[in-house]
Amino acid sequence: MKGVLLVNLGSPDSTDPKDVKRYLDEFLMDPRVIDVPYWLRSFIVRGIILNTRPKKSAEAYSKIWWKEGSPLIVLSERLQDKVQSHTNLPVGLAMRYGSMTIKKGLEDLISKGVDDVLIIPLYPQFAMATTETITVLADELQKEYFPDLKISSLPAFYNKEAYINILSNSINEEIKDLDYEHLLFSYHGVPERHIKKQDITKSHCKIDGSCCNTPSEAHQFCYRHQCYETTKQVAKKLQLEEGTYSTSFQSRLGFDPWLQPYTDRTIERLGLEGTKKMAIVTPAFVSDCLETLEEIAMEGKELFKEVGGKEFTTVACLNDRNDWAELIANWINDWSKN
Repeated sequence: MKGVLLVNLGSPDSTDPKDVKRYLDEFLMDPRVIDVPYWLRSFIVRGIILNTRPKKSAEAYSKIWWKEGSPLIVLSERLQDKVQSHTNLPVGLAMRYGSMTIKKGLEDLISKGVDDVLIIPLYPQFAMATTETITVLADELQKEYFPDLKISSLPAFYNKEAYINILSNSINEEIKDLDYEHLLFSYHGVPERHIKKQDITKSHCKIDGSCCNTPSEAHQFCYRHQCYETTKQVAKKLQLEEGTYSTSFQSRLGFDPWLQPYTDRTIERLGLEGTKKMAIVTPAFVSDCLETLEEIAMEGKELFKEVGGKEFTTVACLNDRNDWAELIANWINDWSKN
């Protein structure tokens, strides 16, 4: 029997600094998130970050926490329910980090008679710190705990026409009546070394402004290319004029070079250059979360107004939109026929 496991990033169990610290430890100690030797990663995370960041992160989570719990968890559960209503296959939900583990998700599906699972990482673009860490962990769990379970995964869908149509429609619904001057596509950042590590050709990715536009099999696993391609496809669909939109990357950590341009500096630059009205969309996320609700909608807005901006509109993620849920169900139903 076939079944599906939707997998998102995860969340602390609460806004208590202890829960946030536990969550950050699991997240940041993942070797595909901070990809340095264990001793160095442990020193950075447990020797430095976890001694200062949990309290600050807990305060940030408190600003966006809902009565029902973590927005990302609540929205993912709503999406799961809607997807389930459009397919006869069992649809489970798990998180890469936190208490809603992938292991628990697989166990729940197996208890329903499932022996063939499609993992759907809820990330449009492929990255080693998102998609890959989910699929690698699922494979490890399969080998250790579920040897009779068949597991496959849905590839990155950043360039699927149906997805681009829904993303474009969701953006258009929120900006069509706005007199905005600039639309910023902000994607979660990753270290530049991640891009080069994922280059299967070992020679294509130069992060020089041209390689992402030069056809290559490397693009199959190139997060940077896939982000720019998402922007390109949406801009084409919405017929955006050149110069009225751009791409940037948020949430950098540490001192190593991350993908540029940085979102905070782009917001600041736009304001200083005289932009008074801007909108921002975050297509690396399908569910609103700390990075969209606090970092962008709150901190980004504050920064924009500090440098002279007037109106700052944050476009919601796809969340539990009906058309988005129906599309996922269509992918599931198509898979079930194979």
